[in-house]
Amino acid sequence: MNIVDVRITRLAHAQDLPLPAYQTELAAGFDLTAAVPAHAPLTLAPSARLLVPTGLAIALPNGFEAQVRPRSGLAAKHGVTVLNSPGTIDADYRGEIQVILINHGTESVEIARGMRIAQIVVATVARVTFIEVATLDETTRGIGGFGSTGG
Repeated sequence: MNIVDVRITRLAHAQDLPLPAYQTELAAGFDLTAAVPAHAPLTLAPSARLLVPTGLAIALPNGFEAQVRPRSGLAAKHGVTVLNSPGTIDADYRGEIQVILINHGTESVEIARGMRIAQIVVATVARVTFIEVATLDETTRGIGGFGSTGG
């Protein structure tokens, strides 16, 4: 397993919140928590979306990205997920990590301070060079998509 050093800054509105940590030894991702005021939780109404601050900023090394993904418990219990999933944090971004949550459930959900709202997986990035050609090579699948393989 590769270990990658990622610098992290806890912003003023997250000073009392814990830094992200893996919940199990073999977990791929670590949780992000809501850095909303303790006296002013957010309410996420059905079909609504919110931009939730985490109070964290990171500096990823070149060649890496961080993918912001939903937490399965929030999705299963409340229908809450990350709207632009997976969201991408590029290696050159230094701003606060914020999470766009959407409520697909039928009841409002309170987003309280310290609530685990999403998870991040750090991944390597491949750089590509596009080579324009007149035609592409033939495959068995061809141009079939969107269920064309029977699924």
